Amino acid sequence: MKPLLALLLACAFLPPVFAANDEKEEDRIKESGQVLKEIVAIPDNIPQDLLDKAECVVVLPSVKKGAFGIGGSYGRGVMICRGGEHYTGRWGAPALYALEGLSIGFQLGGQATDFVLLVMNPSGARSLLASKVKLGADASAAAGPKGRTAEGATDVVMRAEILSYSRNKGLFAGVSLEGSTLRSDGSANEKLYGQKVGAKEIIRDGKVKAPPAAAELIAVLNKTTPKNLSDPKSLQ
Repeated sequence: MKPLLALLLACAFLPPVFAANDEKEEDRIKESGQVLKEIVAIPDNIPQDLLDKAECVVVLPSVKKGAFGIGGSYGRGVMICRGGEHYTGRWGAPALYALEGLSIGFQLGGQATDFVLLVMNPSGARSLLASKVKLGADASAAAGPKGRTAEGATDVVMRAEILSYSRNKGLFAGVSLEGSTLRSDGSANEKLYGQKVGAKEIIRDGKVKAPPAAAELIAVLNKTTPKNLSDPKSLQ
């Protein structure tokens, strides 16, 4: 009887454990929505014309230096894309992503830093949805320009597949993340959606519905940039 009693007691504690895991992933999505809402409200923020041409957005709140190895960094956040075959629909369900790499460790200054990445073409989106991507190698990346428009941006910036921004201690700026890697956080996505599902299945195939925790994130994007204003030929 004692082993049976011990087993029953152990099982009694399992639901709170799983609930805590689910809540952890949902909190990550909620925090990403809040970070994006605050950043788009900054006067000298991401140029609207770039945001309107982005197929996907990656938000990584509170990335901390030293959280992944000595001098390294590790952050968790979300990737969310416009719906439709050619990324011309409304924003859909998010997939959970992780950022890893040593190169950004020297830029964080020991403080938690929020990152927003714009994925500027279908090729960049396909790369991120398919596998782990090293920025600057597997996908071209550059520090994003600031201001109301992207006028004056260099050719390198305008040709980049991914543009990145950071916010640290209230300071907002374009920042290079070359050498860092982005990957789908498979175990976290499984916990969040209750099934084993890949980033492509979440974002492009519509296998799951967006969780309630993503309501603010999706609402901010649908309000701020409801239409994809990229050249239609670039979306084929």
